[in-house]
Amino acid sequence: MVDEVGTVCFSHGKESGPWGSKIKRLAKVAERCGFAVESIDYRGLADPDERVEKLLDWRPGVGGRLVLVGSSIGSYVAAVAAQQISADGLFLLAPAIAVPGFGRVQDPQPKAGQYAIIHGWRDEIIPPELIIDYARRHALPLHLLPGDHRLMEVLPAIEVLFAAFLSSLQLE
Repeated sequence: MVDEVGTVCFSHGKESGPWGSKIKRLAKVAERCGFAVESIDYRGLADPDERVEKLLDWRPGVGGRLVLVGSSIGSYVAAVAAQQISADGLFLLAPAIAVPGFGRVQDPQPKAGQYAIIHGWRDEIIPPELIIDYARRHALPLHLLPGDHRLMEVLPAIEVLFAAFLSSLQLE
């Protein structure tokens, strides 16, 4: 068995669960890249900042490289938690970031070794303009794909981007 290089921790969105179809597919990518996989169960926690606390409570048991992956509200959770813990990577899908009135932290500061944001041009919940502005303010890599908020129709492209992201972490 190959030694694991670290852990990828997934934070799901509001309407999903810890092992939704996106997470299952990306978890397989992470495992192929040599990472252990965790997925926090936030069901029953509607408040995004309570979800952040749950992720922060989970953190102490992790060794090696840490990659936080989030989808929608889970991206908010990952980005805000990363301000307090040392994450090697943040991979954010359709992030609920910079949304007026959502969460205590409107502009999470990028605190990770590497960062990637994936967003859909046709996102009907979080306007792409919010994420473009966020990425511009912090000079973060942003991939805009021809998808909606769920990003399911562009999942094969996301898998390729995620594999490249994880591979680049291993080269550091």
